[in-house]
Amino acid sequence: MMTQEEIIAIFKEKEVMLEGHFLLTSGRHSDQYMQCAKLFQYPDVSEKICAQLAEQFSDMEIDLVIGPAIGGIIMAYEMSRQLGAKNIFAERENGKMTLRRGFTVEQGARVLVTEDVVTTGGSVKEVIALLNEMGAEVVGVGSVVDRSAGGVDFGVPFRAVLSMEVKSYEPDECPVCTTGAPLVKPGSRKLPVK
Repeated sequence: MMTQEEIIAIFKEKEVMLEGHFLLTSGRHSDQYMQCAKLFQYPDVSEKICAQLAEQFSDMEIDLVIGPAIGGIIMAYEMSRQLGAKNIFAERENGKMTLRRGFTVEQGARVLVTEDVVTTGGSVKEVIALLNEMGAEVVGVGSVVDRSAGGVDFGVPFRAVLSMEVKSYEPDECPVCTTGAPLVKPGSRKLPVK
């Protein structure tokens, strides 16, 4: 089991943990950003990180692992490999999370939802709602990084490899904005610029 310090060192070495002025998917601003996509460039490292997370769910019978596109796709694959389960991903269509590409979820399936980084949990909550509509049983949520330090409640067990409080601000309350530092949107989802 890696310590939190060892995980942070890996994240800094692999340029997963960034510092600057960032526009988050939630629309909030932050002086730190977790770009977990960079972690998944390194199969040996991401395998170790996901193994540590999978261990936290090893006592559950999991039929399926699902991740929201894009950040959760590779992670869902690796977590399903670690847990010996099937995997799929959900993606947005017309602004709503859905299953495409012929993916299905059997009624009563025990499902683990995975996401690379959780800040507000919006995408994960959308996937959970989709699974509930399909009659699946969501047994847990796993993430590489929980930016809320346990502040997000999904109504099921939520476990992360690294849990930390990373401050984020409404745009009109952001102290980094006052420095004049350029605002960067490093994530995958486009947001309207206000």
